[in-house]
Amino acid sequence: MSKSSALSTNQQDGGDLRSPLIPPAADGYSKPKKVTMDQMLEKYCGEFGWWQLRHFVLTSLAWALEGIHTMVMIFSDREPGWRCSTSRGCGSTAKSVCDLEPGSWEWFGGIGSSTVSEFGLICGQKYRVGLVQALFFAGCMIGAGVFGHLSDSKLGRKGSLTIVCILNAIFGCITAFSSDYWTYTLFRFLSGFSTGGTGLCSFVLATEPVGQSWRGVAGMSTFYFFSTGIAALSAIAYFFQLWRSLYIASSVPSVLFVILVLPFLHESPRWCLVRGKVDEAMKIMHKIAISNGKHLPDGVLLALDSEVNNDDAPHSQSESKLEPDTKEALNGSLLDVLRFPLTRFRLFLAVAINFFCSVVYYGLSLNAVNLGTNLYLNVALNAVAEMPAYLITALVLDRLGRKPLAIWTMWFSGAFCLAGSLMKGYGTWKIVRMVCGVLGIFGMAGSYNLLFVYSMELFPTVVRNAALGCATQASQMGAILAPLVVVLGGGIPFAVFGACGIAGGLLVMYLPETLNRPLYDTMAGMEEAEAEKPCILA
Repeated sequence: MSKSSALSTNQQDGGDLRSPLIPPAADGYSKPKKVTMDQMLEKYCGEFGWWQLRHFVLTSLAWALEGIHTMVMIFSDREPGWRCSTSRGCGSTAKSVCDLEPGSWEWFGGIGSSTVSEFGLICGQKYRVGLVQALFFAGCMIGAGVFGHLSDSKLGRKGSLTIVCILNAIFGCITAFSSDYWTYTLFRFLSGFSTGGTGLCSFVLATEPVGQSWRGVAGMSTFYFFSTGIAALSAIAYFFQLWRSLYIASSVPSVLFVILVLPFLHESPRWCLVRGKVDEAMKIMHKIAISNGKHLPDGVLLALDSEVNNDDAPHSQSESKLEPDTKEALNGSLLDVLRFPLTRFRLFLAVAINFFCSVVYYGLSLNAVNLGTNLYLNVALNAVAEMPAYLITALVLDRLGRKPLAIWTMWFSGAFCLAGSLMKGYGTWKIVRMVCGVLGIFGMAGSYNLLFVYSMELFPTVVRNAALGCATQASQMGAILAPLVVVLGGGIPFAVFGACGIAGGLLVMYLPETLNRPLYDTMAGMEEAEAEKPCILA
């Protein structure tokens, strides 16, 4: 038989010339290529393309909402100016209204200009202004823990963000209708509860779809939106100077965000993956690839890092089929973080460091408000002054690394705070102390921003928001204590802030460097990868 006739016979019989070289799979399926989220973004979808840019900007707008709802108390709880309404019992030498006879003076702008004037929070009742602020941050502390857990579990990142933004709008509006001081305090506590989860959920949702090489810069850019929100609040407060109308006006951005922005956001594919929703995660990854002008092959499957690490093990024929679209959901909580020695040690350090950083950041911010200048302009300038710190730290983040940058920014802030504690409170020394405070908040603003990125990279996806929520709770505790330090006056607050900055930098030395390290999905995957390093604390 000739070669041509043999070939023809083989084709007619349904034969395949490749069969001696590549035998077909017995069940008709080929084994998919499993890759982690970071690998899929780097090789197939793009680490930071048009899809991630759009998603990042829209999601990070929630940070502006947090800035507005947090700092609105500066204007609503301010003490307005006053003037004499009669010459009897109102002397020009009086330093405060506490030295005047009742009825001999009146507030500028009327009694409804602030909560201080309407609820009589002056003289012996002045401590109640600080109580409202402390309870607001207490609400933030509780909300950060609650929504940190919910966003890791059933609600997800987008679901939790939706709820907190709706609650922000509701609580902000009903605060304007407070009939007395204690009702006002309750609504501010509830506003803090929802506000505490806003930035946390927004940060994780915005940065998780970003590739490893861009994650640090993207994460540190979120605080631009926070500062922008504070600057925008100054403009809103300038046009709505009555505290009740201010609360309604400051709640409008939350309503607009829920209606105009949230419908266009996607759930985090990392959360979908760890919850067993592989099909949904793959749909999002295909959208990312298409939007970024990339191609994601059909034979590539998204998998947990622990699955990819074990993928080289022998498989039976039944395991060679394409993986199912759904898997068992992986649940994680704060108890899981505490159960593993590696994450437990990191959590304790992250909590202490965030606490020290928050005391310095909020303490110096409160000191800056008391400069005696135009309040609206002063708050706006303070917000803008933090942006150079964000820019500089973002530019050097991937060059110096997370660990050394966090150490030196905290020590930079602590050194100038200690220097400020040695300055006198009068004459030229007063100006020097103010400069020390500005440089102190400049350094700590960079640290505060960096810690969000650093803390996120220290924990796997399954417990990331729970761990971040715990660290955020520590930050809110620092915010609660900061006003109490400021009340001490003189050089004591600067000395306390300096000690906190130095102590925070020392604690960072015990954390690992996370530069160019992947975002792990599971506890097992992180422990396996970290075990390969010569020292997990290096």
